[in-house]
Amino acid sequence: MNDTGDTTDAFVTAVKPLVDAMGGELMPPEGAGPDDVVLAWQGADVVAVRLPQLADSLDHILAAMERTKGVPLSALDRRQKQEAVRLLEARGAFSVRHGVETVAGALGVSRFTVYNYLNRDKTP
Repeated sequence: MNDTGDTTDAFVTAVKPLVDAMGGELMPPEGAGPDDVVLAWQGADVVAVRLPQLADSLDHILAAMERTKGVPLSALDRRQKQEAVRLLEARGAFSVRHGVETVAGALGVSRFTVYNYLNRDKTP
């Protein structure tokens, strides 16, 4: 492959972990739809990124959190679940429709408990 191809491959390889972490999908730029993001490198369209829907992003975030912890989120202790809720709030998990319910299900707690964890840091 020529230098341009090698550089292009390196660019795609470099952005892939970020796209994977977001739950996105890489595709050829000519296959991009109106909501996809086309990435250009050195003046040429190289790859398109299809971003996930917000609800899919939350599932992806929860799965990544489980992989990082090495156990199902429902197996975490109370303190760890509170920490997880704080992290998820910082990442916008509760701005997604049914976000509280989805997180509660993953943590194995009630919606009420998730709301308590969210309000815990906001009380004086």
